[in-house]
Amino acid sequence: MTNSGVPFRKGHGTGNDFIVVNGLEGFFADPKSVTPELSQALCDRHRGIGADGILRVAKASEIDTDDAQYFMDYTNADGSKSATCGNGLRVFARYLVEAGLESRGLFTIGTRAGTVTVAISETDSDFTNIAITMGRVSLGPMDVTVQTESGSWPAVGIAGMNNHAVSVVDDIAHAGSLTEIPIALPANTYPDGVNFEFIQAKSPTHIAMRTHERGVGETLSCGSGSCAAAYVHATSNHLNDPWTVQVDVLGGTVYVDSDSDGVLTLRGPAVFVANGVIEPSLLQS
Repeated sequence: MTNSGVPFRKGHGTGNDFIVVNGLEGFFADPKSVTPELSQALCDRHRGIGADGILRVAKASEIDTDDAQYFMDYTNADGSKSATCGNGLRVFARYLVEAGLESRGLFTIGTRAGTVTVAISETDSDFTNIAITMGRVSLGPMDVTVQTESGSWPAVGIAGMNNHAVSVVDDIAHAGSLTEIPIALPANTYPDGVNFEFIQAKSPTHIAMRTHERGVGETLSCGSGSCAAAYVHATSNHLNDPWTVQVDVLGGTVYVDSDSDGVLTLRGPAVFVANGVIEPSLLQS
């Protein structure tokens, strides 16, 4: 256990916020350093730093890949691990550039869901349009019903980046408070958990979205959820590749592009709001 504090940065992608720690040296160099207990303590919004999750910067060799230099080790606020996170990837990518670990232009990042390509333009000085190639999605479980305290809706299951259940509603406010975890029926459809998206059509290329993220609760934004939601909306509106769908989340706006081969790219901002030092007492959690 370290006797001194450990540096961190705090950032967000359209309100989806993260604690970024350096796992290339020091306390967080241990792949097992981000325990469920530590994640819960750091992400606690009253007794910790507060965040939706922790982004640990690690060498890609930890996940045995040779097509990226760095691995985004993402842990949810409740201590569970997640395959990937679109908003987190933008924050992670900005960190790599500002730390001098990667250069603007094209580079790759390893995730548990596979390697993604990042594009940061030389002219994007404020990091407002970071593009992450998220890959293809596919249909998941069918005939799913989602229930909240406010009602129930059919859902389209989407697999690929993370599991998502996407429901179309007349108004995203109709989904209710989302303080409780929505229920997916039939029971045990998602034994490892699922992210729930509620989308409202604004136009054939524009939606509003709310999300309840596995291991976190309702968040201001969800990157992989935006991709899943845009895919469902584009499919239901018979959009032909290539297409772009604007997704208005509670924390801002992102864009999802589909190329001629159906590969999805997520575009949006990444913002850092604080640098600090984690006190040793908190690291003992």
